Amino acid sequence: MNELQILQNDIDRARRIVFFGGAGVSTESGVPDFRSRDGLYSQTWKYPPETILSHDFFVEKTADFYAFYKQKMLFLDVKPNAAHKKLAELEQAGKLTAVITQNIDGLHQAAGSKNVLELHGSVHRNYCTRCGRFHDVQFVKNSVGVPLCECGGVVKPDVVLYGESLDGPTLEKAVEALGSADLLLIGGTSLAVYPAAGLIQYFGGDRLVLLNRDVTPYDRRASLCIREPIGRVLGLPDVLVDKVPIDGLCGKTDEENLGFTYAELDRYIRTGEIENQAHRERIDTLHKRNLFKLRLMPAFDPHFPEA
Repeated sequence: MNELQILQNDIDRARRIVFFGGAGVSTESGVPDFRSRDGLYSQTWKYPPETILSHDFFVEKTADFYAFYKQKMLFLDVKPNAAHKKLAELEQAGKLTAVITQNIDGLHQAAGSKNVLELHGSVHRNYCTRCGRFHDVQFVKNSVGVPLCECGGVVKPDVVLYGESLDGPTLEKAVEALGSADLLLIGGTSLAVYPAAGLIQYFGGDRLVLLNRDVTPYDRRASLCIREPIGRVLGLPDVLVDKVPIDGLCGKTDEENLGFTYAELDRYIRTGEIENQAHRERIDTLHKRNLFKLRLMPAFDPHFPEA
């Protein structure tokens, strides 16, 4: 049994999946990371990025903070990738109970995830430091220099800067989700940023899966490690199709073996309607059992729409 089959079996058996992710989840959407060789922290600036992204720097050199922040922290044109979308699908199917993310880009919500615990805040929330009024990210992006509220107060992004504490209620929800999970998927993170990485110790299940390109301190504790970009694993592109035989769906182009036609399945996915009740029940059964793998079907039939 290969790694993807083991992962599929873990997801099939799990009832309460939690995903814990970092910058590597969004790099495949075009958002740069921080700590890789070409990451933000490896670039040369007037001040070190770690210094710029600190509470003290924001207070003392607000204009310089925003010059950096608007250029290097706001990526408003990027779209969710295969990893974001698959996690949203797992939540919609009742499999995944929470996404715990260190990212601030809002791409999980853009993909459709509802229960997203943002440990480091979000660029999409901004508040006046004087009156507390909310401002959206476009207000910050389009402002000239330092964004100022109508009251004259400085607007601050609702992101956790160095020297600031993580949000207490968000941490409590993350601990609760981890404690009740039976499968923990970790992806796109070095697990080197604390206190966020320390949350892993609260996982109460027995299956810990790491979907990470690089080695992490938790590799030896993991029940499965897959050294591939997370979007490639969760999206299962054509290059991996031949490694994942799927009983009852993929690999069988004869419609008689499926028990229903591609046209019926296409209509059901798009409209929820199907005339043959027996076919509907079989589609429901196979869809639930193979939710994680359903996206592979187009590789066998180029005319079949993506789920």
